[in-house]
Amino acid sequence: MYQLIKWEKEGPIGILTINSPATLNALNSQVLKELDTCIDEVLKDESIGALIITGEGKAFVAGADIKEMLPLDHKQGEDWGAYGSGIFRKIETLPLPVIAAVNGFALGGGNELAISCDIRIASEKAKFGQPEVGLGIIPGFAGTQRLPRLIGPAAAKELIYTGKIIGAQEAKELGLVSRVVAPEELMDVAKELAQSILKNSWNAVALGKKAINDGLQLEIEDALELEAKLFGEGFKSPDQKEGMSAFVEKRPAQFNYTRRKE
Repeated sequence: MYQLIKWEKEGPIGILTINSPATLNALNSQVLKELDTCIDEVLKDESIGALIITGEGKAFVAGADIKEMLPLDHKQGEDWGAYGSGIFRKIETLPLPVIAAVNGFALGGGNELAISCDIRIASEKAKFGQPEVGLGIIPGFAGTQRLPRLIGPAAAKELIYTGKIIGAQEAKELGLVSRVVAPEELMDVAKELAQSILKNSWNAVALGKKAINDGLQLEIEDALELEAKLFGEGFKSPDQKEGMSAFVEKRPAQFNYTRRKE
């Protein structure tokens, strides 16, 4: 079904690997189309409780395909940016946790893909950056919007204005990644993190994700109102009765990983 990505499932964990190492997993139109299709499949498959995105070879994604972008005019460039940004927005709003296991270069669109995920774990070999200004353009897959929200405007402006590339440890210091691990441990750590999330109520995790993502765009009064509403939504789910009953009865809660339509 896919030529430039690999799709695997390990129980409730989906693993999506950008698989074009000859081009350092560059985001060309085919990669983006396959990524878009796969994300739609993830959304439909309610047995998937968590998603890991990574890259094959020495790159996570080393950027967009420059040769493909070179002949674009201004309207085509605008459309291209909107297309990629729309796919990354699908990832950001998936009702399940998405972990980026950043194995190598995450530059330009690669960094933008990583920051559309909920959590980033980096190999010690990972490199991050938004070098688009050196190409005469700006980040176009939401980098100018997500990066300041993630690491603050000043740090984001420095990265975007200079186009500099930073290592994994500096990325951690900026808050761009949560953990830095040895390359050979990267996928195991990502899977362990996914499993630790999956021990909890999927419904509660999904509500928490929505509260954080949507609340960040609101004034504090509106954000608190949103949180109260979503807090109440939790009481509609059987998970609330199971989780609280288990606590009172001093036993482990037994949640179902399957995403249910309540």
